[in-house]
Amino acid sequence: MICRILLLFILTSCVCASLVVNVTQSSYQAEENHNITLEWTFTTRTDGSLKSINIYCEMVTDVRFFVLFHLHEGVESPESQHERFSGRVQFDKDVLREGRLRLHMSRIRTDDSGLYVCDVFTGHDEGSKQCHLNVTAERDRPKPETPNTTSGGRDPSTTGSPSQAERWGRIVLYCVPGVIVAGGTLLGVCYYMCRKH
Repeated sequence: MICRILLLFILTSCVCASLVVNVTQSSYQAEENHNITLEWTFTTRTDGSLKSINIYCEMVTDVRFFVLFHLHEGVESPESQHERFSGRVQFDKDVLREGRLRLHMSRIRTDDSGLYVCDVFTGHDEGSKQCHLNVTAERDRPKPETPNTTSGGRDPSTTGSPSQAERWGRIVLYCVPGVIVAGGTLLGVCYYMCRKH
């Protein structure tokens, strides 16, 4: 009786065991022309050999799908990859044995936004998980600040009245020419009057 219960327990656990696939993030946000890493994890009962692992990842749109990555019996199949991802997707082979699929996408574009699905097959087990990627347009880079030469050395961002030294400088600047002109005129008048007498 005990043997039958144990046998039933072992058979049930074997039948119920299935491949579990997860994503590290369900949603990714990135800016165009940058790089991003999409990552999935999966349970593996392999002996460390990659030959029993088959992975098929694709970008799914309303109209069609585009193959992002294809691994057949542990070997990457670049000929299956859609041309829009050609040369822009790399994977870490080392972490695959640990049950992790890490895809590095470079020079991402706004039309890379969408739903990404990865199907993982190991022997008789199969699992799938999806994530979303949203790529925004590259932001305008701020222009470097240049010194303002028309403000007379004063910072144009400061507001308020000029300092005491600036006020005295302006008084001297405007009064000295006036005094010189007035003094010259006065001297001229005096000289004219003296010559007349």
